[in-house]
Amino acid sequence: MNTFAETTRRDFILGSVAAASVASFIPAHVLGRGGKLPPSEKITLGVIGIGPRCTYDLKAMLPFPDVRCLAIADVQAKRRQAGKTLVDQHYGNKDCAIYRDFCALLDRKDLDAVLIATGDRWHAAASILAAKAGKDVYSEKPCGITIAACQELADTMHREKRVFQAGTQRRSVPNFQKAVEWVHTGKLGRLHTMHASVYLPVLDNSWLPAQPTPARDVVDWNLWLGPAAWRPFNQQYCDGKWRGQWDFDSGARLLDWGAHTVDLCQWANKADDTMPIEYQPTETNIVCHYANGVKLIIDFLKAPFGNRSPHYLTRLGTCPVRFVGDEGSVETGDEGEIVAQPEALQKQLPKGTKRVLGLDVTAHARNFFDCIRSRRLTAANPDVMRRSHIACHAAAIAWILGRKLKLDPVKEAFIGDEEANLMRFRPARPWSA
Repeated sequence: MNTFAETTRRDFILGSVAAASVASFIPAHVLGRGGKLPPSEKITLGVIGIGPRCTYDLKAMLPFPDVRCLAIADVQAKRRQAGKTLVDQHYGNKDCAIYRDFCALLDRKDLDAVLIATGDRWHAAASILAAKAGKDVYSEKPCGITIAACQELADTMHREKRVFQAGTQRRSVPNFQKAVEWVHTGKLGRLHTMHASVYLPVLDNSWLPAQPTPARDVVDWNLWLGPAAWRPFNQQYCDGKWRGQWDFDSGARLLDWGAHTVDLCQWANKADDTMPIEYQPTETNIVCHYANGVKLIIDFLKAPFGNRSPHYLTRLGTCPVRFVGDEGSVETGDEGEIVAQPEALQKQLPKGTKRVLGLDVTAHARNFFDCIRSRRLTAANPDVMRRSHIACHAAAIAWILGRKLKLDPVKEAFIGDEEANLMRFRPARPWSA
């Protein structure tokens, strides 16, 4: 679909608008009475998969005056009804439509964009179908369960000329932005080492005990599984027990945090157009090297949500990263604090800066909707996602195989290791009814 050939009146009026805040970016001439946007000028949003994380995301998006959520799709009746209640209560009406099958949602011509927050197994496939249906996409991470899925996703977004935002929101959080800025401006001297925190990787494909499959309108088990391999129904999967399962999760769980922390290291190293070329697994980490000589250490944390020492300062919060240069280092995490070494660097940090939690999606979502109007690249655009996700998958494959791997960052293929190359793909189960 040619986005530019099918520009809507909304895009024509607002397409060149760039926003610094929700209050200031909307031109006065499109505002209705009382300074409100008329319905015809709002970005219309659909939601695919509404669990706890999606609810968090959606709560940040609903207050935007130029966005209107119209529909929610989820394979579980209790979740889609809870989503409808959330949206209807926010708008003070009963207008939010609900769907069991997200393909019916994508058939709607009145939706501009979708928020996709299913489990990992569905992210890429749902995003690709959404793009082909003419929707812009905000997808939670990990955006693709394999290297091949990430490649196809990025290629589709470019081909369909859709705006895409990966849910790696820490690119839009101030303390992470400041840490990267210090690397880019040379405050640390020459960058030589970066640390990215992840969970201990895990390989598990055990099955939970089979339970009677519910009626399709209660839980559509076939659609829940989607492209993943078939297994018997168990409600615990639907409630989140899918995490850590090889069939459902990404890269032995390495991407759960790595999609954020490795992504931030990619950014700090100005490597959004490439990735590490060597991956060496050990018992405690995966040591990666870039062509420019910078080393990336992906640290396994036994207690990622507890005591993170000695690798990182626990008080800095979850998803910590550290950048080290010839003249100093900087470490930060989800609590918003930055710790720099030596002390002279610490004294240069601005005082009294408001902290934003690393989980906060407000600025990242705002960037997505602004880019829908401007048709510019988002902070976590398809190419950013592609390279950082492939780096994570390559590291996970090295850990799974237990040997050093070399990667061609242009061909996005392993050098001289056919077994590793086969692991870039995963067969997809036919799921269409």
